[in-house]
Amino acid sequence: MAEREQSEQPLVSITVCVRDGEQWIDGCIASLVAQDWPNIEIIAVDDGSSDASTTKLQAWDDPEGMNNNHPVRVLTQGHKGLSAARSAALGKAVGEWVAITDIDVRPESSWISQLMESRFPLDESETVVAVTGRTVFESGEGIISKLRASEVAEKYRNRQRTTSLANGPCSVFERRALLEVGGFDESWYHAEDMEVSLRLVGGGGTIVYSPDAVVNHVAEENIATFLAKRTRDARAHVRIVRHHPKRGRTVGFDFIGSAWWILMLCPVILMAISGLVIGIETLYLESKPFDPSSKVQMLSLICLLPLLIHLLYFPQTVIGSLLRLRRPIWSLKLIVVLYMWSWSLWKGLALGYLDALLGRNGH
Repeated sequence: MAEREQSEQPLVSITVCVRDGEQWIDGCIASLVAQDWPNIEIIAVDDGSSDASTTKLQAWDDPEGMNNNHPVRVLTQGHKGLSAARSAALGKAVGEWVAITDIDVRPESSWISQLMESRFPLDESETVVAVTGRTVFESGEGIISKLRASEVAEKYRNRQRTTSLANGPCSVFERRALLEVGGFDESWYHAEDMEVSLRLVGGGGTIVYSPDAVVNHVAEENIATFLAKRTRDARAHVRIVRHHPKRGRTVGFDFIGSAWWILMLCPVILMAISGLVIGIETLYLESKPFDPSSKVQMLSLICLLPLLIHLLYFPQTVIGSLLRLRRPIWSLKLIVVLYMWSWSLWKGLALGYLDALLGRNGH
């Protein structure tokens, strides 16, 4: 009877990594030990923190599960990066399934249970190697947190049952399958979840999306952090495309979302500014009347056209819903943030291609 229960409820090793995130540790670990799946071990890795994270984690160290619902083991290492920390946790995990999450999320108590309920294939054509859940970003008081919460919610709204990405904050992997593809690549500075997901899918595996397996992400309020993450995302995307070109993939990339639309905003605005400068110079400074046959004046109108298309697209996007808020100053701030976001993406792409040119990993 005990063996049957164990097979129906296999051991799940939940792994979480932290570097300089002392403010998030207690909330995250508390939510992990509160998971209602009965067969769990928790492995927390400190990746060379310089703040009080190590001390905070050690307070939770409970390998025998004497003080918590589930045992908690704490590992420490020098600063090697998230992929190396995930790899270290995987090396110590003994569960049949290995879950990954981030220190700045708070999984709901049914997170693991919902993931494990979705691990069964629909038919013989599926080999489920991972199940990914849904990340809900908290909508704080600032424009950045509201923008991030709305954008991520929009992405998840249209997600299909099968996907090509097991997201880092909210996924579980079959341990055997993960080890067979080599685990997490420690040379990846970011997007290690996408990289290992593509290897799993490329090997014939199926990744299933379980919308009821929810983790709650703390609100992102800091604009500098937000922009730095977007630069990092774009930089990692270049590396993914380089290592997993379209001709060698059987699936497309998941979770691109509004990035392409945002990416084009920067050149569109620059074109519009150029068009305005040309128009002002010819119509006012040179006192020339509007002349449709004038190539210079028509050029100024053409430069404004992409911006007009973008503005017409606003109401159809999650960005449009924020712009419709009855707070004019927010609309102005949002336009500035969107432009900075676009610039950050271009910066990340440039760094990504520079990484390729110099043959480096992007650390």
